[in-house]
Amino acid sequence: MSAVLRIAIGSLVVGAVVLGLKVLAWWLTGSVALLSDALESTVNLATAFAALVAIRVAARPADAEHNFGHHKAEFFSAVLEGVMIIVAALFILREAWAGFLSPRVIDAPFEGLLVNGVATALNAVWAFVLVREGRRHRSPALAADGRHLWADVVTSVGVAVGVLLAVLTGWWVLDPILAALVAVNILWSGSRLVRASLSGLMDEAVPEETLARIRAAISAEADGAVEAHDLRTRHAGSATFVEFHLVVPSDMSVFDAHEICDRVEAGIARAVPDVRVTIHVEPEHKSKQTGIVILD
Repeated sequence: MSAVLRIAIGSLVVGAVVLGLKVLAWWLTGSVALLSDALESTVNLATAFAALVAIRVAARPADAEHNFGHHKAEFFSAVLEGVMIIVAALFILREAWAGFLSPRVIDAPFEGLLVNGVATALNAVWAFVLVREGRRHRSPALAADGRHLWADVVTSVGVAVGVLLAVLTGWWVLDPILAALVAVNILWSGSRLVRASLSGLMDEAVPEETLARIRAAISAEADGAVEAHDLRTRHAGSATFVEFHLVVPSDMSVFDAHEICDRVEAGIARAVPDVRVTIHVEPEHKSKQTGIVILD
């Protein structure tokens, strides 16, 4: 079992424990704000399951129906998570409006806040693990899950402070107001997650920093070629795809041209992990004046 898959399974376990604790906190208090916190954890659990499925699918090798692999499955998971976050936020807004119209006294506030605090601490630790491992393994699903969990931690802290203020001041209307603020924050984070995932589904180019490493690797390893042009990149899950045209002298043998391509591919692979390189070799009369990667 891969490390990424083990982490995804761990997210399911942590999500179930956190959800149970937050539901208990809401049951003890009847707080609409704590209910909103519990609802967000419901989304966490559901999307952890979606991430697990996506990671299993993305790990499959290329086949006859999917020649370029299954890497984009992780982006679908992240989009699903964003959509579910938005749906949960709308439900929270409805509950907050009902609580605003009829504010109620919070029962057993300190016991509920203690239970919710334990759940928040557990989420904080796991969010750190997910973001770290998502970057390490270049997994958008894990990283997205970690960022969402961290947003959950921040809102949980805000909810706890607000509920405490409501108890100390007797302004019970603060409870539904807090729930509404949580919903707005969830909507914002959910929309950001959807936008980021859609960029991957739309074959967005790699960041400028990564592109600079690719260009440098081509220039460093293409000794003997004339130029490289029409460089195109895209990312899909943990994989990066690089395509370009390599112009070589017209009298160069196929063997020598292939040797240059091997060096360039190896250089790009050292600069960019999990990369797939496609090089189209062209004769010298195909040189261009624009879009050229300059060869030293």
